[in-house]
Amino acid sequence: MNPLYMALLIVQGVLALFLIVLVLLHAPKGEGMGGIGGGATLFSAKRGAEAGLDRLTWSIALLFMAVCLVLGFGFVRPQ
Repeated sequence: MNPLYMALLIVQGVLALFLIVLVLLHAPKGEGMGGIGGGATLFSAKRGAEAGLDRLTWSIALLFMAVCLVLGFGFVRPQ
């Protein structure tokens, strides 16, 4: 099996686990269905730690999606 393909599979698994942990670390907002319109976030501001956690979560999510696209479209083949 291609070593790059195996490395990407391992990276994908690690990113998935890290993303799960990051999502679980977020504070519950309690918006429910009211969050759809955006009115529930009117009076809430993000603190420093929460903003950093948000940025890290988005970064890991984008990396995860990039690895999924590389593996899904077959840019790296298992051979």
